[in-house]
Amino acid sequence: MISVAINTLSAFLGRRDVPELTQEALRSAYGFSQADVMILFGGSIIAGGDVLAKAMRNSVAKTYVIVGGVGHTTQALRDTVQKLYPDIPTEGKPEAEIFQAYLQYRYKLKADYLETGSTHCGNNITNLLALLEDNAIPCENIILCQDATMQLRMCATLRKYRPDLRIINFAAYEARLGPDMTYADSIPGMWPIERFVSLLLGEIRRLTDNADGYGPKGRDFISHVDIPKKVEEAYEDLLAHDCRPR
Repeated sequence: MISVAINTLSAFLGRRDVPELTQEALRSAYGFSQADVMILFGGSIIAGGDVLAKAMRNSVAKTYVIVGGVGHTTQALRDTVQKLYPDIPTEGKPEAEIFQAYLQYRYKLKADYLETGSTHCGNNITNLLALLEDNAIPCENIILCQDATMQLRMCATLRKYRPDLRIINFAAYEARLGPDMTYADSIPGMWPIERFVSLLLGEIRRLTDNADGYGPKGRDFISHVDIPKKVEEAYEDLLAHDCRPR
């Protein structure tokens, strides 16, 4: 069934290392109640802003950063925010500034730092690390929140540059499809299903550590990622049904 294959990829890519972002969940899993830093990456749909707001209210980190300049997901974020919250200015704005405005508008909250120069996953990470260093922000452990389709790749990118860091993944949403190929839950700003499937398939292609992928055996943008057999089979099943990344 196609929906089962899609859900397999979604669960694999949209990693969450704790069931919720609370001090209790962190303490149970890692032995501390606050991470040094939490990052929201601007490639996320607007639901990522809600995750960050809840995390801030739960005081799960000592420092909060939003990372995101202008890239291939920026216009989708602008369009969504303009449709849902027309009072928030988005024209010409980088992702980090849009999410900051969203936090202030909806939740009266504000991240500590914004990084607005990055344009893709690679310099999302390198610019983030430079920001942390330039501001002398201690960081031995970090919470990453990115669009669920890109969460695992963001983690693998950071692991390439900082293998010493304890990385806590918490994807911006958990998307599941029912047998009727509709989303099981309503997620703010969620991708159209065809686009979602395309993003999932594109990520598996990138994460596969071969000559065409982003791992050490290919372009060497990310650290090695093990892809379970059931995920490979789900990927091949979707390709066989003519679902392909666009």
